Amino acid sequence: MEFLRPATWDEALAAKAEYPSAVPISGGTDVMVEMNFDVHRPSAILDLNRITELTEWSNDGAVVKLGASVPYTRIIDELSEPLPGLALASHTVGSPQIRNRGGVGGNLGGASPAGDAHPALLAAGKDVFVEAASVRGTRMIPIDEFYVGVKRNSLEQDELIRAVHIPVADGPQQFSKIGTRNAMVIAVCAFGFALHPKNGTVGTGIGSAAPTPRRAAEAEAYLEGVLAERGLWESGDLLGTEVIQRFGELVKAAASPIDDVRGTADYRRHSLAVMARRTLTWCWNDYSKQIRSAA
Repeated sequence: MEFLRPATWDEALAAKAEYPSAVPISGGTDVMVEMNFDVHRPSAILDLNRITELTEWSNDGAVVKLGASVPYTRIIDELSEPLPGLALASHTVGSPQIRNRGGVGGNLGGASPAGDAHPALLAAGKDVFVEAASVRGTRMIPIDEFYVGVKRNSLEQDELIRAVHIPVADGPQQFSKIGTRNAMVIAVCAFGFALHPKNGTVGTGIGSAAPTPRRAAEAEAYLEGVLAERGLWESGDLLGTEVIQRFGELVKAAASPIDDVRGTADYRRHSLAVMARRTLTWCWNDYSKQIRSAA
C-alpha cells in the first residue's frame, strides 16, 4: 500500500491525479474502520492532514465556506449560529474523539446514506454546493446532484473535496436522529428540517431511509404552499394539527427504507413521520416567537 502525504493543496491534487484510486483521509474515522475490519483495502492512502486550508472556514454574511476537514467539534463551537442544523447534527456524530477528528468532507466522500451531515446539508437549501477540485480545475456540485447511489457520489476519480458552501441560516433549523442507543451509533434514520423565510421555502433531508440521502420534495412543496396561501410567513400564526400531520405523512412517503439489523422499514417510515412533525413544530414555534418579538 502506497502512503502519500502532500504538504500543499497543489501537491495533493497532483498525487490524486497520479494515483486516482488513492483514498483520501483527514480524520480517517470511517476509512480506518473499514480497513481494520478488512472491508476495504485501498492500494494507496492520501493523507491530507498537512493541508491546513482544509481546516479553515469563512463567512461573508451570506455563505459559509466550510473546509472539508473542519472538525465537527469546531462546527459545534464556532458555527452554531450561521449553521444551526449542521451544528445540531454534529452533536450526534460518534464520540468526542470522532467529533474532534472527523469532518463533513469525510461524510460526503463516503456518501453513506446514514451519514449524519447529509440531512442537515440537504435541508440547508438548494444553494448548498460541494467544491470539488482536480489538476483540471474546480467545479461546484449542487448538493442535490452529489449523491448518486449507495455510498457513491458524483466526484471524478481525480477529484478531491475542498470545501462545502452553505447559505447562512435565515430561519430556525432542526435535526433529529434515532439510533439503537444514545451515542456511538449509526442512525436508524435521521431527519433535517429548515425554514427559509427570505425566499419562502422550507428544506428537508432524509437520512438512513433510502439508497441515498434525499429530500422529501412533495412535503416541501405542500408546506411551502400552505405557508404562502395562508400568509403564515407574515403572521407566524399556528399551523394547525392537520398541516403538521400531513407534512409528516408526506415525509414518510418520500422514504424507501430497508429492513436491516438496526430497524425495519416500517419502523423507519413511522419514525420519520414523528421526527418530521416534531422538527416542524419546534422550528415553527421558534419562528413564531421571532415574528411576535419583531412586531
